[in-house]
Amino acid sequence: MHPVIGIVAALAGLLLALLVISRVGAALIARRNPPCGTFAEVAGARMHFVHVPGPAEARMPPLLFIHGASSNLRDQMLPLRPLLEGRAEMLFVDRPGLGWSERGEDTDTPFGQARTIAALMDALAVEKAIVVGHSFGGAIAAAFALAHPERTAGLVFVSAATHPWPDRKTSWYYKLAAAPWLGRLFSETIALPAGWLRMHAAARGVFAPNPMPADYLRRAAIELVLRSSTFRANAIDVEGLYRHVEETAPRYAEVAVPTVVISGDRDSVVYEEVHSLGLARDIPGAELVWVRNLGHKPDWVAPDLVAAAVGKVAGEAIDLQALGRTVEQRIAADAHGAPELAEAGKAEEAAPLA
Repeated sequence: MHPVIGIVAALAGLLLALLVISRVGAALIARRNPPCGTFAEVAGARMHFVHVPGPAEARMPPLLFIHGASSNLRDQMLPLRPLLEGRAEMLFVDRPGLGWSERGEDTDTPFGQARTIAALMDALAVEKAIVVGHSFGGAIAAAFALAHPERTAGLVFVSAATHPWPDRKTSWYYKLAAAPWLGRLFSETIALPAGWLRMHAAARGVFAPNPMPADYLRRAAIELVLRSSTFRANAIDVEGLYRHVEETAPRYAEVAVPTVVISGDRDSVVYEEVHSLGLARDIPGAELVWVRNLGHKPDWVAPDLVAAAVGKVAGEAIDLQALGRTVEQRIAADAHGAPELAEAGKAEEAAPLA
């Protein structure tokens, strides 16, 4: 056999093996992490969500939760639902293309995803909501407020990604996975086995310097992002974020609803001094809660603070600054995670668990 033919045959065999591994792995992931909510056909997509009815006389407006990159609705629902259930109607949604939601059409931008989420609210008769956005979900929360101001009762940004960041860099695998043809091949063959190998270390880096709960990856079903179509949708989101925030950030002064911005000063995923300080500067009247030694996951590390911020936006008299200092005392000694990943993922909104 000619050496070139042998090399080509070996590469083809390797790709076939990776394709089989990825297909079988995706089936196992789906079996381990079945849908936990309900489906509805809206805006040309089958959307997955959990709708929690509120009490007869709710103490606050409905709450809409928008998760970040690489995750799904469980990432916010698990820590926050227990603290807010019985106080308000709640809607947790898998963003288009992530979790168990289909991608649909015209959802490659935060404005497109906000439009689909608004259509889901229509289907559920949710007229107006306080929007809670974590990380990439913060960009969608801001887009929702700009595109649907009449449906936005307030905003809570949690470690948000909302402004142009230095060097506009993202991780190489997102650039590759978002590419038209090569990206499909990469997502179908390499993304899943490679993702399995580094997921735990990457998650520790996202939580750093705070400890990652031992059962976080399993409970939050984070491995759902490794399925090929989900991985590619997530990559397209991340790769398009800089262009979106570059165009949209100058409009944040138009936001005219109560707003709270929660950020740690040790965020390993996004530049908190760019995004969170930018939101506090650009949105009139926004309250910034700046917590020392807190990383990218306030929703899990300090869910009491996030729930209190929701209450504050809803009109409750809550001293968030005092509560933030209490959280600081609670986590002051935290020194966990993977330091080598902390700076590597900085500013990218591209760590595998952002």
